[in-house]
Amino acid sequence: IFTLLFATYSYADECVDVSVNGMVCDFCARSIDKLFSKKDEVKDIDVDLDNGKIVIDFLPGQRLQDSIIKKLVTDSGFDVVDIKSCNVWCIKRCIKKKICR
Repeated sequence: IFTLLFATYSYADECVDVSVNGMVCDFCARSIDKLFSKKDEVKDIDVDLDNGKIVIDFLPGQRLQDSIIKKLVTDSGFDVVDIKSCNVWCIKRCIKKKICR
């Protein structure tokens, strides 16, 4: 099923999973959401405080460079642990939110 979903939807280039340390409250989540929502390339953002993740869904054919993502997050006072192309967690989130392409 994963192969079929991944082949059907072009997630790898259009969704990133950012692992972050330091986000502990709703205010943290809202500030990150607001920051990335202002970017023209961003279609949707989901901040998961429980898992320390930011999932950024980009518009088709667009993406922010990892260095820009890292700078935006660190300038907001948080530590970026890792930035990965979309994975199963992202795909499940996209399906749940009904924003699949």
